[in-house]
Amino acid sequence: MTDWQDWIGRSVMASDVATPGLAMRYRATLDLGADAPLLGLGWCLCLPDAATATLGPDGHPPRGDFLPPVPLPRRMWAASELVLHHGIAPGMAVSRTSRIAAVREKQGATGALLFVEVAHALHADNRLVQEETQTLVFRAPADAPADSAAPASPPSAPPPARDDWPHRRTITPGPALLFRYSALTFNSHRIHYDLPYARAVEGYAGLVVHGPLVATLLLHLAQDVLGDRPVGRFGFRALAPAFADRPLTLCAREDADGLALAAFDDRGAQTVTAHAAAR
Repeated sequence: MTDWQDWIGRSVMASDVATPGLAMRYRATLDLGADAPLLGLGWCLCLPDAATATLGPDGHPPRGDFLPPVPLPRRMWAASELVLHHGIAPGMAVSRTSRIAAVREKQGATGALLFVEVAHALHADNRLVQEETQTLVFRAPADAPADSAAPASPPSAPPPARDDWPHRRTITPGPALLFRYSALTFNSHRIHYDLPYARAVEGYAGLVVHGPLVATLLLHLAQDVLGDRPVGRFGFRALAPAFADRPLTLCAREDADGLALAAFDDRGAQTVTAHAAAR
C-alpha cells in the first residue's frame, strides 16, 4: 500500500468525566448490580467525537488525523492487552493519551492486512489507572455478501465441556444490548445495528457483537471468579465474529498464570480468547 512508518509516534489526548449517569447506564446495559465494579468503563470514555456528517460509509470517523488513511475499507478491533492499576469511580475526571506504537502490513488469506497498535494511558483524578495496547486491523472488502436465506450452519465443534471450563455462563446478546453498547462507546460502525449493511456490504451472517463487549463480559466473569482479588491484567483476542440473537457461552478456568477465558458461539466455535490475573 504505502510506507506507514511515519505515523508511528503520533499521539492525541482526550479528556472526559466518568459521570454518575454514565456509570448507571453502563451497569444497566450489562445487567450489573448497583455496586458492581465498573470494569471496562475505560472503553466508554475519552471517545472520538467526529461530526456525523464526516462519518464514512461504514459509520467510522474519517482516517488521516490520528489513525493513518488506510485505503482498506474494513476495520476491526482485533485485540487488547491491559494493565489495570486502579478502578474508575463515578465523578472522576479522566484523561487519555493515545500513541501509535506500531504499524505492520501483512498478506492474509483474504488479501492485504494492515495492523495498527495503539498505546493508551488512562488517568483518573491525575492518577494512572489503566494502560492498554490495542490492535486494530484493516482489511480488504468482503468477497461476497452473506446469504440471508441460507439455513443455519451445523455445529462446527462440540460445545465446551463443563469439566474443561468449570466457570461458565451463557447469554444471548440481542440487538438492544448491541445498540446500548454502541451508544455507551459512541460507536457508529454499522455492522452492529444495520443488518442489511452487515450482510450485503461486509459479508456477515448477522449483526456482529462488539469484540470489546464480549471482552467486557469476560472481564466481569474473571472478577467474579477472582472474588476479592481485583483484576490487574487482562487481555483478549478476537478469533471469529459472534452474532446477535445467538447464544454465547462465556468460560473461565484457573491456570498457572491466573485465568484462561473464552467465548464460544452456538456452533461450538471459539469467538474470543482471553486471559486475566489478579493485581
